Amino acid sequence: MASRTESSTGALAETGIHGLDNVLAGGFPRNRVYLVQGEPGTGKTTIGMQFLLAGAEAGERALYISLSESAEELEEAARSHGWTLRDVSILELNASETASTNDENTLFYPGEVELPETTRTLMTEVERLAPSRVVVDSLTEVRLLSQTPVRYRRQIAALKDFFAGRKCTVLFLDDSTSADLQLQSIAHGVLSLEQLTPLYGAERRRLRVLKMRAMAIRGGFHDFTIATGGLVVFPRLAISDDRGDLVLETLPSGISELDTLLGGGLDRGTTTLLLGPAGTGKSVIACQYAVAAAVRGERAAIYVFEEGLSTLFVRSAAMGQPLQRLSEEGRVLVRPVNPAELSPGEFIFQICRAVEEENARLVVIDSLSGFYRAMPEENFLSTQLHELFSFLRVRGVAVIATLAQHGLLGADTEAPFDVSYLADTVVVLRYFENEGTIRKAISVVKKRSGRHEKTLRELAMNGSGLTIGEPLKEFVGVMSGSPIYKGSTGMLPEGDAHRGH
Repeated sequence: MASRTESSTGALAETGIHGLDNVLAGGFPRNRVYLVQGEPGTGKTTIGMQFLLAGAEAGERALYISLSESAEELEEAARSHGWTLRDVSILELNASETASTNDENTLFYPGEVELPETTRTLMTEVERLAPSRVVVDSLTEVRLLSQTPVRYRRQIAALKDFFAGRKCTVLFLDDSTSADLQLQSIAHGVLSLEQLTPLYGAERRRLRVLKMRAMAIRGGFHDFTIATGGLVVFPRLAISDDRGDLVLETLPSGISELDTLLGGGLDRGTTTLLLGPAGTGKSVIACQYAVAAAVRGERAAIYVFEEGLSTLFVRSAAMGQPLQRLSEEGRVLVRPVNPAELSPGEFIFQICRAVEEENARLVVIDSLSGFYRAMPEENFLSTQLHELFSFLRVRGVAVIATLAQHGLLGADTEAPFDVSYLADTVVVLRYFENEGTIRKAISVVKKRSGRHEKTLRELAMNGSGLTIGEPLKEFVGVMSGSPIYKGSTGMLPEGDAHRGH
């Protein structure tokens, strides 16, 4: 185990929480006092434990000062995460018990007797152990004993000066439900934790650094979860600058007619939106590109919101796509997503990890409708998607996202929200009726990165896969869903099993 002198030379005290250290640009500056505030259940005690355990692992002396919970309760909480606190000193400082070791005080105010006794015990233990890291849990007890705001502020300021003179990095935990601006002004930095309760689904937690002196931190809200093993923080993506060395590369689908329609295929580092009513083939086309990427030797990642994996694999096999085999071989990462249990920040984190750690070169999001339902505030959907698409673009990752439209036929089909302006390529799929038969049409209405075919083609799906027909030159009004037939050629025969290559 490293000595305290060796481990304390760094300018920053890492928290032991990778995502939080990322938000804090490395950790807390040493020898300062910080405030971690939030309602009960938001994870303050867990953060405190991880902070102390990280210091103990680095050879630093760590002290947990508990003003409300017993050592047994803290040990039990640690065991639930698979930790042991044997390298962390625990000081139980229940103020009411300290004052009642003699006769119960009925003559003086608690602030005149109990608070000085509690503070004196705290300082004596700190001087004896000389810790590098200290957690005080929680300031609510000090606030109650102080009784007046003036005495409370003076007490906190005195503790701050005391710790500063002993080279301690201190976390004050406060479960006050209202912002204490006086307390925030004393602390060197303030970390605020929140727990949100959506109308449906599991609770969601997020944090924000309200204040950090002389440090450039990553601002905004950052989602996090509490799981076995502690906090997992998902830092908000920051839009990266474009890399000048990116070279456009066309990614084929393996179906020549589809690639012709798209001007050769999709381009690496771009985002493609597949837009259309349910059942028009959006997921099939997206999976076709994922399978083609795997066949080329690249890894693809598919995130499925609405469809179960068994249904996806059966449907893909019916289209001649060996998606299940490629998934079992690890060449296509197929990940189901439950929007009721997953926060947007965690979902984006999973995509980033697949790209950076598992080298995914193609990402499929099926669908954005599911991502939309995962958002606690729908107004920020476009901003989060913009950050994600920008992150993937500068890494040369191709993105395919599907979006279902309301309605099936006619001019009443519309998307639940408009994200087409975020996409580099927009592919529209439509139903249309011909002689009592429901058929499908596909067209490319936008492609920023190059030329594309401006025609409409018929799309069919069968056991041999996707079939793309010739341009529907003898139809008008196909995009409206109410076509008028003007000729006798160009239609795919019903039940056609031919597949373009």
